[in-house]
Amino acid sequence: MAKLKIDGKEIEVPDHYTLIQACEEAGAEVPRFCFHERLSVAGNCRMCLVEVKGGPPKPQASCAMGVRDIRGGPNGELPEVFTNTPMVKKAREGVMEFLLINHPLDCPICDQGGECDLQDQAMAFGIDSSRYQEDKRAVEDKYIGPLVKTVMNRCIHCTRCVRFTTEVAGISELGLIGRGEDAEITTYLEQAMTSELQGNVVDLCPVGALTSKPFAFTARPWELNKTESIDVMDALGSAIRVDTRGREVMRVLPRVNEQINEEWISDKTRFIWDGLKTQRLDKPYVRKDGRLQAATWSDAFAAIKSAVAATSGDKIGAIAGDLASVEEMYALSELLKSLGSENLDCRQDGTALDPSLGRASYIFNPTIEGIEAADALLIIGATPRFEAAVLNSRIRKRWRRGKFPIGVIGEHADLRYSYDYLGAGPDTLADVVSGSHAFADVLKNAQKPMIIIGQGALIREDGAEVLANAAKLAAAFGVVKDGWNGFAVLHTAASRVGGLDLGFVPGAKGVNAAAMLSSMDVLFLLGADELDFTRKGAKFTVYIGSHGDNGAHNADVILPAATYTEKSGTWVNTEGRVQMGNRAGFAPGDAREDWAVIRALSDVLGKKLPFDSLRELRSKLYAAFPHFAGIDEIAEADSAQIVALAKKAGAMGKSGFASPIKDFYLTNPIARASAVMAECSALARNNFQAAAE
Repeated sequence: MAKLKIDGKEIEVPDHYTLIQACEEAGAEVPRFCFHERLSVAGNCRMCLVEVKGGPPKPQASCAMGVRDIRGGPNGELPEVFTNTPMVKKAREGVMEFLLINHPLDCPICDQGGECDLQDQAMAFGIDSSRYQEDKRAVEDKYIGPLVKTVMNRCIHCTRCVRFTTEVAGISELGLIGRGEDAEITTYLEQAMTSELQGNVVDLCPVGALTSKPFAFTARPWELNKTESIDVMDALGSAIRVDTRGREVMRVLPRVNEQINEEWISDKTRFIWDGLKTQRLDKPYVRKDGRLQAATWSDAFAAIKSAVAATSGDKIGAIAGDLASVEEMYALSELLKSLGSENLDCRQDGTALDPSLGRASYIFNPTIEGIEAADALLIIGATPRFEAAVLNSRIRKRWRRGKFPIGVIGEHADLRYSYDYLGAGPDTLADVVSGSHAFADVLKNAQKPMIIIGQGALIREDGAEVLANAAKLAAAFGVVKDGWNGFAVLHTAASRVGGLDLGFVPGAKGVNAAAMLSSMDVLFLLGADELDFTRKGAKFTVYIGSHGDNGAHNADVILPAATYTEKSGTWVNTEGRVQMGNRAGFAPGDAREDWAVIRALSDVLGKKLPFDSLRELRSKLYAAFPHFAGIDEIAEADSAQIVALAKKAGAMGKSGFASPIKDFYLTNPIARASAVMAECSALARNNFQAAAE
């Protein structure tokens, strides 16, 4: 720790702090454009000038000077820094005047207006006029893809975007070329950016040079209602803010959550919003004469009632989709139990995870934040770059610190960091488990080794054996020990951990999702669209969901429901953290929240569920499963469950592990309804084909 004075106030800060961080700790406001806490120091905007007592007789850039770099007085006086002296004021006014020399007066038409750091700091720290009369320079706008709009005349060369793509995203797609007045930010060859995190440069840009292309000219920030919520595009549960105008979602932005997403979100999370309003189901439908026709709620419920009455409980089943919240899965499970059915499954991809093996067997035990504490990593059957882009950036962050060997068993993909490719499948895993592979020694010698098991290793026929062998590896090489549990299951579906916690899996006499799809008399699909409907043999299918996707096309009755931005719901992320999403708007037309649809249906079926409001539903849910009441908490899992699972290790198959994510941009019904995601998908395919050639 280091002691110093900021504007006469004595404080103590960690000795690795820069002066700008120390000033913030003391409550002093220091303007900045290039400095960002999560990026390397550039020191090129010079806006953060301060005066250091006893230092050179000129202002100092506080972002580029550490608290260890300044000295106290000769008699033991503490080092002193001043942020509001006449010298500092004059210096900042001069810097601002220089920054505005070439900046165009675009504020009335700039999408950054109202959220612009340059605007705010020009008002707070600049002067009211300019002495520069010459023509402003002009810079050609660049095409960098369908997501980020460029107006490079506004660029002040802070290089935040360059540092983000290089350091966090892991690919040098942006750079600064030229010198002086000829300097400009570019993609070098004027190609589209390919990173799954590129949209974060919009938040980082302190001026209007990089803005959101889909959001351009649609709304001003002060027109929007802002709702804090949770993302469901993957299983991380990133903290987001949903901005709406009226009933329409206009954009999605990240919120800071150090434990999960820091302040980044993936492009799918950020730009999915146009899919929330297209291909929507806004009224019930009933299939008549082979065609789906609009109907009333009464007609739809009556059709379901007659189908249920004509069969027995053992021929009724329910499959929950990847975006379902805990509340609606709980309501549906209670309804099916009241109908005498044990045919429930939240694992529409057929993953081998089972709550009977214990919670530690299906969550990301070391936590996402715990990645930074690990000192060795083995990835089995996962491609984190596409399955959890923000988590992948956390792995890269740890890798950049050094002394972090990474081994991969599965697909040989570009993960944006270097790793040792060990092999394609179970044979390699067996070698590591037996200790005959060199990477086994890496795990054995690590203090906090970590294993990530992806769904690509678990959705196979031998998924249970692969999981057990991974547990055996964890138990044998110190991945699970006192004070550390490095056994991590990486999910791809936002609903999966919540469903497993609920026990939304087949009972003793129940069958799994694949068997239900082919054999049930009545099958309920709760937003389940990722099934192989070519094998559908179910006689009567009820789809409860928001979009006209695969599930709706194969349904006999459609009950329109709400998306994640249109309901208050609970989701449990891959690390087992219970999170609450909030309603930002209302569902269109006759669509209603999923739990309310199920509650109304239960009354018609004569099996009325014991709740009439969301509050009552949650009261029942928390009584049955108390850990769901611990919002933003992770219920502790017993690592002994992994040791017990290890004893079930058996023979595995021969085929290599393959990631279930074939197209990052089109993984769910909302994404497939999005024109922006379709454009990104087409661009990614073209880039892949070009690279293959």
